[in-house]
Amino acid sequence: MDRESYNEKAINDAYKNAHIALQSISDLLPEVRDEKMKKELEKESKGYQKIIAEISAYMKGKGLTPQDINFFKKAMLWSSVKMKTLFDGSLNNIAEMMIKGTVTGITELTAMVNEKKNLDEEVAELIVKLLETEEKYEEDLKKFL
Repeated sequence: MDRESYNEKAINDAYKNAHIALQSISDLLPEVRDEKMKKELEKESKGYQKIIAEISAYMKGKGLTPQDINFFKKAMLWSSVKMKTLFDGSLNNIAEMMIKGTVTGITELTAMVNEKKNLDEEVAELIVKLLETEEKYEEDLKKFL
């Protein structure tokens, strides 16, 4: 894969990563009863929206179109959240679900950062920023376990 294609795939993967997190929060928020957890998820939602806007602006500047997560994936996320909270809507369970999703995102982003030498500087910076954000969110969510 040439460098340009590699960068396009990486930035699209980062976009999808942040978008999946945002979609998960959106699906989960109506199920949350704890006000502190709601505030945490709303803060995270704003953070993901900001990063998505930055990634989108970069992509627009490069003439790239963000590839959103498909309808099937969105439906799977929604149904997974609904099923898991139907049987256990506890604060601990909600925190655990969010942490698991965040760790998945961290793992994917870490793999991209480890290939940083293949990325343009601006793409690498956006990926690192998203990674650092997700690492912070993971730590913030642990207090709800």
